[in-house]
Amino acid sequence: MKRVLKIDEWFHPDGFPISVERREPQELFEPHAHEFAELVIVTGGKCLHVTANDSWELTAGDVFVIGGPREHEYRDLVDLRLINILYQPNQLKMGLMDLPSVAGYHALFTLEPSWRTRQPTQGKLHLNNKELAQVVELADRLEIELKAREPGFGFMATAAFMQIIGWLSRCYGRSPSPDGRALLRIGEAISHLERNIHREVNLEELASIAHMSQRSFLRVFQSATGTSPLAWVIAQRINRACHLLRHTDRRVTEVAFDVGFNDSNYFSRQFRKIAGLSPRDYRLRNGVP
Repeated sequence: MKRVLKIDEWFHPDGFPISVERREPQELFEPHAHEFAELVIVTGGKCLHVTANDSWELTAGDVFVIGGPREHEYRDLVDLRLINILYQPNQLKMGLMDLPSVAGYHALFTLEPSWRTRQPTQGKLHLNNKELAQVVELADRLEIELKAREPGFGFMATAAFMQIIGWLSRCYGRSPSPDGRALLRIGEAISHLERNIHREVNLEELASIAHMSQRSFLRVFQSATGTSPLAWVIAQRINRACHLLRHTDRRVTEVAFDVGFNDSNYFSRQFRKIAGLSPRDYRLRNGVP
């Protein structure tokens, strides 16, 4: 049975959903998965990163995100040094604002982790020395806030974490590798979907943005995200609807139109399919009358 790292073992008792673990050097650690996500920044040395699917070499400057359920380990360690930023995506209270318009954000945090399960050595982010120094400085600020835990630390730590995400997203946008560029083109298509979430999905337009044929675009999008563009858009609309149902008193029909559905009955069917209950029951379960 694989070891699963638990939230209560790796996060502060106050429940704040971000933690920093430095490994200088990283020691041998058994294969494991997590109840949380992990942003890994390799600051020195090298190793073989092994998952259930494949393995590839890590060196200083490599950055990747690994989701909780995916088992991994490090082998053949040579002075390997890491900064691990652990976070609970569903508990983070931060607004992305215009970050989803940055293709590198989708490439690194949405597409690349899924893509690596199918193409393990392709598309990963590698920072140059200047970029690595910048992200290490940001990680230092985050760690200082988390250690001191002075009044307002939650705001400051979240801001530092957002800066890290933003910086790495921009860095990915400068990726010179062909596989990185391929993911960026898909990221650009997703950014377009984000900006036009209320519009009907236009496959021809998306394929043009990604510089692919429609057939190739569908294949790559499905491979990278695990779903179709239409299903992805519906899921995003339902996520936005969940937020409105929790935080506003707008009627269900109004929420449906707000997030891009033209038919409230269709909205309710899709909501139940994804969330497991009706919009009204979801609202009641979350304490909104």
